[in-house]
Amino acid sequence: MPAPLFRPAIDLLTSYRPTEGVYGTAAPMRPLSANETPYDPLPGTVEAIAAVGATVHRYPDPGCGELTRAIARVHGIGPNRVLVGAGSVALLQALFQAVGEPGGEVVYAWRSFELYPALAELAGLRSVQVPLAGATHDLRAMAGSTTDDTRLVVVCNPNNPTGTMVTQEQLRAFLASVPSTCLIALDEAYVEYARTPDPASAVGLCEAYPNLVVLRTFSKAYGLAGLRVGYLLGSADVVAQLGKVCLAYAVNAVAQRAAEAALGLRDELSQRVDATVAERTRVRDTLLGRGWPVPDAQGNFLWLPLGSASADFGGWCASRHIAVRTFPGEGVRVSVGSAEDNDAFLAATADWGDGSGVFAREHSGETVTVVKR
Repeated sequence: MPAPLFRPAIDLLTSYRPTEGVYGTAAPMRPLSANETPYDPLPGTVEAIAAVGATVHRYPDPGCGELTRAIARVHGIGPNRVLVGAGSVALLQALFQAVGEPGGEVVYAWRSFELYPALAELAGLRSVQVPLAGATHDLRAMAGSTTDDTRLVVVCNPNNPTGTMVTQEQLRAFLASVPSTCLIALDEAYVEYARTPDPASAVGLCEAYPNLVVLRTFSKAYGLAGLRVGYLLGSADVVAQLGKVCLAYAVNAVAQRAAEAALGLRDELSQRVDATVAERTRVRDTLLGRGWPVPDAQGNFLWLPLGSASADFGGWCASRHIAVRTFPGEGVRVSVGSAEDNDAFLAATADWGDGSGVFAREHSGETVTVVKR
């Protein structure tokens, strides 16, 4: 009997696979693979979630009205410039689908967020991957890679998984060099953790560039990863068009209420983010002191460009019951967790290899050498 027919693009896709040992195991590993916050939900959010429980027999507000207005107040813009979705990934999918057409292209850096290629394939867009320069977006090369067929350019800032950021000056020059007919998406999932001299976010640039949208999430700093809620900021016209692509009722009532409650706890959020940034600095400084190459980190994670040794190191961490995100042949991303989990990771790096030699990784034309201890 003939098998059901699917689009040929589906055969090219690889299903997303979480790090082994994180879910469904009797002895959970230390969770340093998914860039989650190590803290419990912000005070009051659990109570807000419980209060919604009595109404889950009703559909949620399809327009996320109260949450949309709350986000708009935080950013000082009109609600018609805010679009809420089931996580920033769902909004990214809507972006890709909204511009996808035969012959269309999407430009993004590589290595960057691992779902960009899949979103492009599903939307029927051809991926144009521009190599990073020193673990950072090469915005000049990305602008030079746009053509008449380019429908979307995505900039992940801070970049996942390398943690690096581009500056406001670089962003302004980039935005000015890309045609206004091309949509530009700034993926700012980790921007709350950024500590850069100039303003980290591109939200303030949306007014001058109507083709710019900025994506945020409640999954990382706000600690609502299990509820899947994010939002997009842009011009009213672009938001209206993208709203047609998003599924109605996609953001459940519990997620809407929890996100609204979390927005009102920005002082508590700031304290937790500051604590994570302090741990990030401590872990990175320790690794640098031991000779490990670690790019400047502005997210809640660190990137180890270990090249061919990446899979071995990921396996070594797993043997120590530490879950990290491994990109074979490229590097390892490790989340900044609790002080205890971070200490366990540092101990694993200190013990790895037992002094059996060195390995080198070609990175941006320079050989980076790390001593295995």
